[in-house]
Amino acid sequence: MDISSRIPGFYKMTVEERKEHISTLFQLDDVAKSQLNDMVNLPENIADKMIENVIGTFSLPLGLGLNFLIDGKDYVIPMAVEEPSIIASASYIAKIVREAGGFKTEATDRIMIGQIQVVGCPDFEKAKQAVLDQKEMLIKAANDAYPSLVARGGGAVDLDVRIINEDGSKYTKMLVVHIYVNTCDAMGANIINTMAESLAPVVEHLTEGKVYLRILSNFADQCLAKATCVIPPHLLETDSFTGEEVRDGVVLAYEFAASDPYRAVTHNKGIMNGIDPVVIATGNDWRAIEAGAHAYAARDGQYSSMTKWSVDEKGNLVGELELPMSLGIVGGASRVHPMAQVVYDILRVESAEELARIIVTVGLAQNLGAIKALATDGIQKGHMRLHSRSVAVAAGATGELVDVIAEKLVEAKEIRVGYAEQLLEEYKK
Repeated sequence: MDISSRIPGFYKMTVEERKEHISTLFQLDDVAKSQLNDMVNLPENIADKMIENVIGTFSLPLGLGLNFLIDGKDYVIPMAVEEPSIIASASYIAKIVREAGGFKTEATDRIMIGQIQVVGCPDFEKAKQAVLDQKEMLIKAANDAYPSLVARGGGAVDLDVRIINEDGSKYTKMLVVHIYVNTCDAMGANIINTMAESLAPVVEHLTEGKVYLRILSNFADQCLAKATCVIPPHLLETDSFTGEEVRDGVVLAYEFAASDPYRAVTHNKGIMNGIDPVVIATGNDWRAIEAGAHAYAARDGQYSSMTKWSVDEKGNLVGELELPMSLGIVGGASRVHPMAQVVYDILRVESAEELARIIVTVGLAQNLGAIKALATDGIQKGHMRLHSRSVAVAAGATGELVDVIAEKLVEAKEIRVGYAEQLLEEYKK
């Protein structure tokens, strides 16, 4: 079923009209439709089984990123987020990139890492070699601990050993065993933890040391996804700036983030503004993605920009984002949360790798939207216009008054709750 992510005028529809349009477009079944229409779509009996000490549920708005053309395929991308302008910005940039041929993506094999920490080895070099000499046996033992993964085409594929804190002057000297596991379409935390724990007694015997931690690493630098785009300058021009001026401003904004950690943190937060909402909507662990992404941004010894922006020989703006993506489409909340199931009906992804490629694409689009605004009119102009509705609601406006008050706030360039309350009192009179 070919579906276009271009839905002109979608933002002008009412919420009910959008639900009906999406239900028809994606041929959602009655269960999915009921989830869209149920404002409390996580029943307490399910919530109570997901975490401890449940007293209720906490909802976020769910919107759709539009216009995304990725590797020649259209995607309508659900995003769960509370901040205004994020979805609008990503969709706007996706429309520009669409005219340039769309985003291109690639991904490595889905290799996650498990770690086994060993201390107190009588001879660390001898212990390291002892583990490496039994590498194949250990890999087989890991796979024996999770045969169902092997049956699906995954499993442990490699093993390595590191010695850290070698001089022992600041921290305890340790031997760390890394087990590399193809987790297929699962995020793989439970799989890897099970494998690491099963190997611990053998590793202790081989090293003559003491095993402490046996757990996965969320620094999944063997499980990467990359998105790129190439944009001719004429697609970037605005009423006030030429395409070349916008292009050069974007590159300078990137160079600022690449050079200065203070700027890089905010620059990268903007990237995660796009990534986290898709991770949350698909029931994945946004904290793991965040941790891995920020570690990857510091992999060369200094925290820096996650994205890269440059100008090619034809004068086009070239963007790239590569990040670790420790996520899955099976297991966990991705298949337990009822709304996440609707999200997958809309996304139509067939693998965790495909989902990873989509997510880094949204991150790249969101980054360009933010730094394009910063390098031209400033971030507040568009953001505050969209934020004005939230301010109106916070002041107590309801129904049609939300848009009326919001428009007055924008006109006055006074987007404050206090002023919104004043306007609301005047309308009530």
